[in-house]
Amino acid sequence: MNQPNTSPQSAAHPQGRYHSVFRDGLFSGRTFWVTGGGSGIGRCVAHELASLGARVIISGRTQEKLDRVAQEIREDGGLCETIAFDIRDEEAVKTAVAAMVQQVGPITGLVNNAGGQFPAPLQAISKRGFEAVVSNNLTGGFLMMREVFLQSMEEHGGSIVNMTADFRNGMPGMGHSGAARAGMSNLTMSAAFEWASSGVRVNAVAPGWVASSGMDSYGGAVKALIPKLREHVPLRRLATEAEISAAIVFLLSPGAAFITGITVQIDGAASLGAPLFPIMEHQRSQAFEGFHRAQTPEALKP
Repeated sequence: MNQPNTSPQSAAHPQGRYHSVFRDGLFSGRTFWVTGGGSGIGRCVAHELASLGARVIISGRTQEKLDRVAQEIREDGGLCETIAFDIRDEEAVKTAVAAMVQQVGPITGLVNNAGGQFPAPLQAISKRGFEAVVSNNLTGGFLMMREVFLQSMEEHGGSIVNMTADFRNGMPGMGHSGAARAGMSNLTMSAAFEWASSGVRVNAVAPGWVASSGMDSYGGAVKALIPKLREHVPLRRLATEAEISAAIVFLLSPGAAFITGITVQIDGAASLGAPLFPIMEHQRSQAFEGFHRAQTPEALKP
């Protein structure tokens, strides 16, 4: 496991800064941990939290990716620590949490964003493949929740936001991920109840289709479908990373102090409706483009 990595802040990036809808300094003096912070939604969330004054810890399996994001955040004037390890490794999780608590003090919030899956019909998924996806999207998140709770939040309180997905009508073609994500939503409810007496809130978000770098991890038939996804969304577009981040930041904020144990659906109503009721073509939904460093996925480029 790599050791924590830090470096001094540098001047603000010439591109400007994150355009959050939340007030400046909202999280000053607080520390938030974002797993899977080296790319995609996790990268965006880390940027927004840092722009609001938080010290951000980003973790993942690849130190190089973490270093790139940390450098971006520092260029924008934010504070960022990195630590690389595998959330599926119980001892690595225990060691990483202990190292960061010792280095930066209590963890105010955890964004359990890390995960991953591969497309496959159920009959083609091996036991090993199924367990790997469940470990990525459920077990690893549980280990992070438990250790941050035991080593910090049980004494100091805090807030956790777990990442699930749009599993409301099942996830055909990704049944292993759907099972894991549904499990995470249920785990969120259990933890919210059990840990309330420690001043810990636990919620989850369930994004639908998001214009994020994760789209470029798919090939073949799935890649060919990506440009057509908007046709199945009543808002007639995909979500931006900043729109997912804004919901996460709200759930971490004092404004959500009485919200715990819920899963927020963020899918543009794609999981609603019926085949007999057509989705109308329109351009009435305007995307929130708060992330100043957002990049269009290759899969969505003309």
